[in-house]
Amino acid sequence: MTLDQRREAILSGDPSRAMPALAGLRELPPDQAVPLLLLGLQQSAFMVRSLSCAGLGVKPNEAGWQALVGALESDGDANVRAEAANALVSHSLQRAWPLLLKAFERNPEWLVRCSILSAVAEHPEMEPADLLELAQLAQADGDGTVRAGAAEILGRLVRQGCQVQPPAPWAIEARAALAALQQDSDHRVVAAALNGLQG
Repeated sequence: MTLDQRREAILSGDPSRAMPALAGLRELPPDQAVPLLLLGLQQSAFMVRSLSCAGLGVKPNEAGWQALVGALESDGDANVRAEAANALVSHSLQRAWPLLLKAFERNPEWLVRCSILSAVAEHPEMEPADLLELAQLAQADGDGTVRAGAAEILGRLVRQGCQVQPPAPWAIEARAALAALQQDSDHRVVAAALNGLQG
């Protein structure tokens, strides 16, 4: 498929044509792929915009970064905002972190929040104190899936911070937060909290 054929498919308004055209951009260099991914991000079908975000995550450049920030902050669909959050982490966790924290606070949707939690939970560059802050926000969420994600992160922090003596301050705080989650109304959260405390 030529670049012009891909462009035509992306602009067709037909997701069944646009999606394969976007998926095929993985093979192209960023200077060819990114302009077409940016076109995809302007389409009405949320699936097309979501796939465009995923593509921009694996073809990092500044134009793609700016477009992803815009999608995270203002796209009308939670699926697209969730994918944009993931893609920004692929670019640069350090640069993305302040945006992700703000997005977590502003987006009550469980999908966006779980996407942010999973994007940073095991990232090697993530600072434990920042992870604790995010987990504590998630701990107060109304959705059990988000609170279970918080419990898993807190458990990881406890294991990581209690390997040293004395334990790291953020690990002690994480343990206290986990203890509180043992009283949660959702059995998944309780199970994750107990698991974290036993680890």
